Amino acid sequence: MLDHVSFGVADLAASRRFYDAALAPLGYRYLRGSATTAGYGDDDAAFWIVAAQRPVPPDPASGLHVCFRAPSRKAVEAFHAAALAAGGRDNGAPGERDYEPGYYAAFVIDPDGYRIEAYCGTAE
Repeated sequence: MLDHVSFGVADLAASRRFYDAALAPLGYRYLRGSATTAGYGDDDAAFWIVAAQRPVPPDPASGLHVCFRAPSRKAVEAFHAAALAAGGRDNGAPGERDYEPGYYAAFVIDPDGYRIEAYCGTAE
């Protein structure tokens, strides 16, 4: 349904460092961009960060977040650790959630305050 999603960020270099590290355990990488953009994905860039003069202020009560599919529970755990090591803040340690059976996820907050999730729906 969606082709891509873009987030405006205040500091593209800082956000690149964060997303380069956080997305690597999930099998996603920087694919292409410019001086003001960076696109991530596996085959094609589906998640973009864009240098913005006025990024949308994060609002924890809005429910807005982006969730990345993880190939395994170990990848969810590695995402969480890499994101924290790259300057992210914890917003929910890796573990099962009661959303549905087998829902395993971790949550972090990126350098701009956006809520980011990694999810795996398969048991190991």
